[in-house]
Parts: sequence; C-alpha cells; structure tokens
Amino acid sequence: MSAEARPAPTTFYREIARNRRRSWLLMAVVIVLLGLMGGAIGYATGFGWGGVIFAVVVATAMSVGSFFAGDALVMATSGAREIDRARPPERYQQLLNVVEEMRLAGGLPPPRVWVIDDTAPNAFATGRDPEHASVAVTTGLLQKLDREQLQGVIGHEMSHIGNLDIRFTLLVGVLVGSIALLADWFLRFTYWGGGRRSSSDSDRGGGGGAMAVIFILALVLAVVAPIIGRMVQAAVSRSRESLADATAVDLTRNPIGLARALRTISDDQEVLEVANRATQHLYIVNPIKSFEERAKSLWDTHPPIGERIRALENIAGQMGLLSETR
Repeated sequence: MSAEARPAPTTFYREIARNRRRSWLLMAVVIVLLGLMGGAIGYATGFGWGGVIFAVVVATAMSVGSFFAGDALVMATSGAREIDRARPPERYQQLLNVVEEMRLAGGLPPPRVWVIDDTAPNAFATGRDPEHASVAVTTGLLQKLDREQLQGVIGHEMSHIGNLDIRFTLLVGVLVGSIALLADWFLRFTYWGGGRRSSSDSDRGGGGGAMAVIFILALVLAVVAPIIGRMVQAAVSRSRESLADATAVDLTRNPIGLARALRTISDDQEVLEVANRATQHLYIVNPIKSFEERAKSLWDTHPPIGERIRALENIAGQMGLLSETR
C-alpha cells in the first residue's frame, strides 16, 4: 500500500469513534429527560417517586414488546416479502451474492433478505441483533443501481447490523415514544382536573407555593419534552447514518460505490408509498421527498446527502481513488 493510502483507515475509524460517542451521549439525554419528566409529573400529581417508577415501567414494557416484535411489524407495514434462500428467483441472485459478500466482510451471521415491490430505490436494515437481523431492498433499487452501487448500499446496511444500530435506534425510538406517551397522559390528566387534588392537599400541608412551581414545571416539561425527544431522535438517526457510511467503506474498500448510490437514490423522483414518519429513519436515504405533504417536519432524520457524499469523497481522496459521483 502506498504512503498516500495509509491515512484512510484512521479517517473513517475516527469518524466511527466520534459518532459512537455522540450517539451514546444523546441516548443518555433521552433517559435523563424521561426520568426528570416522570419525577416532576409524579410530584405534581401527588404520586411522588411513583411518577418515575411509572415512566420506567412504561418504557420497559414498550422496549420489551418492540425488541421481540418490532422487526416483524416493520416488515408487515412495509409490504416486504422474504426471499427464499433455498430456491431464490434468478432475478435476486445478485442481491443474495452481494449480501453474502458484505456479511462475510463484516464477520456477521446471514441476515434474512426481503424485497419491497416498489419502483422507488431504497433499502433498510432492522432486527434486535445480528443473529435476528433483516435487510430489505426495493425492486427499484435492484433495477436502478449497478453492482458497485448495490455493494455500497448493502455494506451500509450490514454496518447498521454490525454496529448494533438496529438495536440502538429501536431503543431510542421506544424511549422517545415513552416520553410522548407520558406527556400526553399528564396533559389529559391536567385537563380533566387530576392535578387539583394534589394542589389542595399541599395547600393544607403548607407547601402550596412549592407545589405550584413543581406543577407548572411538570406542565412545561409535558409540552417541551416530546419536542426535545424528537430532536434527539433525529440527531441520533443522523449520527448513526454517518457512522454506517464510514463503516461501509471498511467493508467495501470503495467509498465511491456508496457515494454514487446515495446520489442515484436521492435524485430519483419516485415516491416510496409504504414509508411513513415511523419508519423513515430506517432507510439509507429519507424516503419521504421534500415535495410530499407528509414531508412537512421540523427535523430531518438523515444528514444532508451532499454532506454524506463529501465525507465519502474525502475518504476516497485519502485512499487515492477517483471521486467522481455525479
């Protein structure tokens, strides 16, 4: 290997380490936010530490359910059908070959492979761990990408599996959902006058002023916490996408294939009808186009495509490869 090519691994390994640190930090923020919200609501409603316990129980129940059944639900809502590895159709043989190449490069167990019958090119990975992982691609992806691009996409998805992003994003999504559920419960509880009993009891005990402050704080948290949670979820998703891009280079040794694939997928104007707000963060490129009505949102779950392509081109430059992606 030439001297010019040596810095390349350091470049993307630094990127991997940086994104892992950032992702764990963001997850910690969500957990702390859930605890603070549960505690404040607990004291505001007279339940004390019961509010924190309630928040933990809700988050745990949602996590367990999603951990074991989340991937099946995602595949069902996406209209995906599994490829029979024993008798695969000829048209999917290249896909299975590439999946096998990338999973061997990553030292991973064979994932289940699914196809979504849609002309919009896209792909995602899901599951609770590498032993129970699935990769899904659209028929449009298979039709519109060449083999080099397909390697980049599958390398990206296998990176999500190897990095345990599939579990991490699931847990963050569940925690954010718990915050939203708790906030909705408290706002309804307040609307129907549930908080007045606690306030009057505190007034008789001489703690009315402090109780009022806590109640107002809980009310503010119930409104603001879900927004903060969604912002953190979007930030985690963006961080994990960048991490998977960098790790995919380690598997394929070819950043240009993935960069070209990202350009092709993002430039395609086909609409992926089965995608929705709950599943958009799973895909390699956000499947909800900017011109769609459902795209109106404050936060994007993916880094800008131009930013991702530039990062891959920088790695290609470090490796001494031609970085033409247009």
